Amino acid sequence: MIDAKRDLVSVREATERLLSAADALDNARLAGPSRLPGWSRGHVLAHLSRNADALVNVLEGRPMYESASARDADIERDAPRPLDVQLADVGDSARRLQSVAALPADWNRTVALRNGVTDSASRIPFRRLVEVELHHVDLDIGYELGDLPQDFVLREIAFLTERFAGHPDVPPTRIVAADEAGRWSTGSATGDPVTVSGPVAALVGWLAGRGSGVDLADLTVRGATDGARPPALPPL
Repeated sequence: MIDAKRDLVSVREATERLLSAADALDNARLAGPSRLPGWSRGHVLAHLSRNADALVNVLEGRPMYESASARDADIERDAPRPLDVQLADVGDSARRLQSVAALPADWNRTVALRNGVTDSASRIPFRRLVEVELHHVDLDIGYELGDLPQDFVLREIAFLTERFAGHPDVPPTRIVAADEAGRWSTGSATGDPVTVSGPVAALVGWLAGRGSGVDLADLTVRGATDGARPPALPPL
């Protein structure tokens, strides 16, 4: 069950963890590469700030971004800023989002995101939690997929399997978490079925397109591609 208020608390706590960890950086490391191809750690922090503002737009009924090119340009503009400016912006934008989300509103309403995607307003806090938690890992500053809270990981696996459900480029896939933590199905309704099993950290790393920071060799693949790597997934 989606609980927007609970998720807002989780967002605040996750943001505080990220800011505390990133405060140990210096400007040289900030300019160094993150785990996202082509992005420095400064790009990651700039994206988190602008994403918070974009979600304010969503909750207030405006377009999430002016355009895809404007979104990218804002991140490029803000990425080179020094650490103190970056951290202040992440914190300030996060507080703006929390303030808007605290206002009385119909959480059951449908809101518009990017690229024609719509969702319930009640899931916006969880979407923000995904941004904060996974991009904390992307910063490559000691926070790994295995450090993510278990409840979050299970919800994110469910969220991503829902996202890939019915996708023609994903084979019918059964996902089994170790220790009976959960089971999910995703992918196309046609084709040779595949079963992917393993620790939840490796599963979420595969589903979220983050192979670094976790050993995908921990995943077992059975079915039409026995012994192979897990199916390649479309970009998020």
